[in-house]
Amino acid sequence: MIYMTSYNSPLGSLFLAERDETILGLWITGQKYFLSSIKEPFERNTETPFLRQTKAWLNAYFAGKNPSVQDLPLCPEGSPFQHAVWRMLLQIPYGRVTTYGAIAKAIFSQSGKMSAQAVGSAVGHNPISILIPCHRVVGANGKLTGYAGGLDKKEWLLRHEHAHLGNGCWELV
Repeated sequence: MIYMTSYNSPLGSLFLAERDETILGLWITGQKYFLSSIKEPFERNTETPFLRQTKAWLNAYFAGKNPSVQDLPLCPEGSPFQHAVWRMLLQIPYGRVTTYGAIAKAIFSQSGKMSAQAVGSAVGHNPISILIPCHRVVGANGKLTGYAGGLDKKEWLLRHEHAHLGNGCWELV
């Protein structure tokens, strides 16, 4: 059974989904692909101990701390390629950014395949926003580009993490 609950954040309402004490999803209300990875019945407004633990992680994050995502088992549903991209996102340090192209090059070095557009699609379909930090990916020139939750939310998250903005561009990893 999938359990879902909401969380009031500085970005607005977030929705969290859990199955068997793993996070399946974390979405900003109204974001693109909202709940798209949930393919089975779910129980809404359920507060399990694991969802309370996830909310405690979010409380720490929004309080300006850098809690370890290692403390939360993540189980996003997606293709092997998407999983490879999402693993790369987890390696981007707090408060830093990288580019779609840099992720594509890293994927190429592992698999021999490379496409910044395919990486962009995988990043955009990340079902676990904030925890899998897709907001830390910017365009090749360091400018903000696409974010399923909205560019205003992406910018807020980067500023919250004290990412460095110099000459109108975000400083890359």
